[in-house]
Amino acid sequence: MDKRFEEKLFKVLMLASLAAVLGSLFMVIAVIIWNGAPALTFSMITQTPKGGYYMGKEGGILNAIVGSLYLAFGSMILALIISLPAALSLQKDYIGKTKAAYYIRLSLDVLWGTPSIVYGAFGFIVMLYLGMRASLLGGIIVLTFLQLPIMIRSMEEVIKMVPSELKEASYTLGATRFETTTGVVVRQALPGIVTAVLLAFGRGIGDAASILFTAGYTDSLPHSILDPVASLPLAVFFQLGTPFPEVQARAYASALILLLIVLALSITSRALSKRFMKNIIR
Repeated sequence: MDKRFEEKLFKVLMLASLAAVLGSLFMVIAVIIWNGAPALTFSMITQTPKGGYYMGKEGGILNAIVGSLYLAFGSMILALIISLPAALSLQKDYIGKTKAAYYIRLSLDVLWGTPSIVYGAFGFIVMLYLGMRASLLGGIIVLTFLQLPIMIRSMEEVIKMVPSELKEASYTLGATRFETTTGVVVRQALPGIVTAVLLAFGRGIGDAASILFTAGYTDSLPHSILDPVASLPLAVFFQLGTPFPEVQARAYASALILLLIVLALSITSRALSKRFMKNIIR
């Protein structure tokens, strides 16, 4: 096969793959906007469900919006507190070249690919054993487990890209290993760390299976971490399951709100990454 023909063939295949991915993305967004925008009203995002809401009567999904933000931010913060030290400890300066590090990475890769329903079933069994009921706390803990492998592995790969010369220069100036890690490595990897956090956040706020039995669902706003809490993915699921067209349209509106939240966070993440890039030494 002629090399020029081979190069053109693979170029066409790459462009076709790119077009397929972007086309699928825009089609999903277009369907959500087309079906959800007409049903999206101010009262829908400022009110909780009223009596008969799931039969097409008055009310909104404020409970699901607030609940999703509580679950996503709570689990993200908890996962970040655990993930960053774990990712740093897997570097070659600590336990990076040991067998323990190899098996930890392997376990995290397996957990990353584990279906979220498995996390939900595991959390539900543990909650039954401890005598807990479905609650905001249970949902946050399960989503934390769901986000941990994503954050740790993503952060680890980003931290690996920090030039070793910077660490050696820091050691030469008399800095300790801890000071080098926190003052040089973390600072250099900060844009990638922000991206890893956003990636895990997106998985957490959009997941329904893991919180179906652990966080529960309620039409009220939670008053404590031990109360059950609603979420947008479950709101979409329950509303699409009704036979009423008005309620099904509200399901697409709920999906549109979820999409806008993720979009807003993505834009914020990009802005933060650009700001942190000013501190990067290349």
